Amino acid sequence: MKKSVVTLALLVAAVKVAYAQNSITLYGVIDESIQYTHNATPTGSNQVGLYSGNLSGSRWGLKGSEDLGDGLKAIFQLEDGFNVNNGKMGSYNGTTSEFGRQAYVGLQSDRYGTFTAGRQYDPLVDLVQGITEDNYFGSTFATAGDVDNYDNSSRTNNALKYVSPVFSGLQVEGLYALGGVAGAGGSGQTWSLAAAYNNGPLAVSAGYFVADNSESSTERTGWSSTSDGTFDGPVNSGYDTAKSINIARVAAQYVAGPYTFGLSYSNSQYKADAQSAFADTEKYNTGQAFLNYQATPALLLGLGYSYTRASGDTGASYNQISLGADYNLSKRTDVYLVGAWQHASGDQLNADGTVSSAEASIGSYGVAGTSSQEMLSFGIRHKF
Repeated sequence: MKKSVVTLALLVAAVKVAYAQNSITLYGVIDESIQYTHNATPTGSNQVGLYSGNLSGSRWGLKGSEDLGDGLKAIFQLEDGFNVNNGKMGSYNGTTSEFGRQAYVGLQSDRYGTFTAGRQYDPLVDLVQGITEDNYFGSTFATAGDVDNYDNSSRTNNALKYVSPVFSGLQVEGLYALGGVAGAGGSGQTWSLAAAYNNGPLAVSAGYFVADNSESSTERTGWSSTSDGTFDGPVNSGYDTAKSINIARVAAQYVAGPYTFGLSYSNSQYKADAQSAFADTEKYNTGQAFLNYQATPALLLGLGYSYTRASGDTGASYNQISLGADYNLSKRTDVYLVGAWQHASGDQLNADGTVSSAEASIGSYGVAGTSSQEMLSFGIRHKF
């Protein structure tokens, strides 16, 4: 009898240990705001409405792991974006996807790093975006038109990704996505590399990203790649027939007491070939700076400046100043107020192939304005 009791107790303990070693987590973010936009059309009309996903894209997801022993785990993540205002699933590059934000499975080793396969973020998002102002205040602080994927507009299908362990503050990451086109292995492929170094208050990261458009026997009609396009509004809408999008980015952040300083630079190139509907490569050089102040444990204040210079096929300049305040009501709920002003000058290539005066378009919202645009959003965000 005693042996049976002891055996049962050991079995129960073993089940509890096994359960503890394997986990599945349901999580999500609901971000909703009232947004006012001055010059929300090229004719100067204003707009007031609700906007879903301002500081963070509204989402829900499942992620989990299984302990395989000897420091090795099987991991997975499924993440779906949605619009709070109408309940619709998120749309990515014009396509609605059930798990459009992330969908991958892989292996994680304490010693050798992590390998995953599926629809994923690229290394620039993973290692560089986290030390930019977009990480704190979202789209209102993003590059004009998000031409450099500063606001994570793009994700990559068919992707194989490796993330190294952290060695003395240094971490590296690489991604390759197979185009999957018979007889044309490079058609639609994506590859990217990045590295990050963190040492106390200082963090520095840099990376490079290349996404190829699919090949065509005639002139292309748009963007078709393993990576989503970054065509948010009028700033770069005329270049969706590009042969490839090449993005180089570097960023640095320094924390001094309640202050956080950050600088970043990116060079984005929308390259042309015989199948493109434009003649010359369009280049976007962007410099950004921000200053955050943790006024109280609950209140974060932020100021950001962004300058983008477009050249090559057409030439334009975009100056943007952004302000933000985020107040934590609890560990999971916060309210925020963010705003931005942008001024555009020069010329831009439109989606229909015509050239017109450059239109201001703040961040990744995709709203086409006049030569200037102002935007103000008051919102609430809840994490679960």
